[in-house]
Amino acid sequence: MKNYYGQTEILRTEHLLKRYGKEANEIIAVNDVSFSVSKGEFVAVVGSSGSGKSTLMHMLGGVDRPTFGKVLIEGNDIYGMSDDKLAIFRRRQVGLVYQFYNLIPVLTVEENLTLPCELDGRTPKKEVVRELAEMLGLEKRLGALPNELSGGQQQRVAIGRALITRPAILLADEPTGNLDTRSGNEIMELMKESNRRYKQTVIMITHNLELAKQADRVLTIEDGRVFDGQTGEGRA
Repeated sequence: MKNYYGQTEILRTEHLLKRYGKEANEIIAVNDVSFSVSKGEFVAVVGSSGSGKSTLMHMLGGVDRPTFGKVLIEGNDIYGMSDDKLAIFRRRQVGLVYQFYNLIPVLTVEENLTLPCELDGRTPKKEVVRELAEMLGLEKRLGALPNELSGGQQQRVAIGRALITRPAILLADEPTGNLDTRSGNEIMELMKESNRRYKQTVIMITHNLELAKQADRVLTIEDGRVFDGQTGEGRA
């Protein structure tokens, strides 16, 4: 499917809504959100705490079903799938990176990197692991445990784990939020390198405007509604 600009569309949301609670206690976290992302695009979604950005990411990643609306990835209506099929699709086609690394402490760097493949019953090719480790700057640390790594190195492992299956989309929720400035900049450069080298589509959720400006496109989320750019003018 092509978008308005003639580019290949990899993700589309249609009237996405997420509601919690009922009546007087009702909270609308994401409110009628429709936008699309092109294949190979690096998009930043900027919003303050409580704006709905993490809820949006969870719905884009197949983690949290919307109250209403659709999420289509490569033309697949992911919430039209059964829970079992959605779990398989998410494992193979969506890479998730969070602020906290969520590494398995008893597994080595290499074992953490390849875990998604192992869970899917597949053995990753050694050359793929080697190439990824080199891009991550971890080729000499593959035998180390997470507690032997710095915070920035642990986040590199988390990003590598998300990329090992070559997913359709990499979703990163505040990926630099738990790091110092230097490490945060290195993680940003790593995601940009993945975007350039593998034409990896990246959607990054952040509150940091300076980081967001390095993306191809910036969307702003306010009170659960998404706008194109930082001005709040015009729906994406």
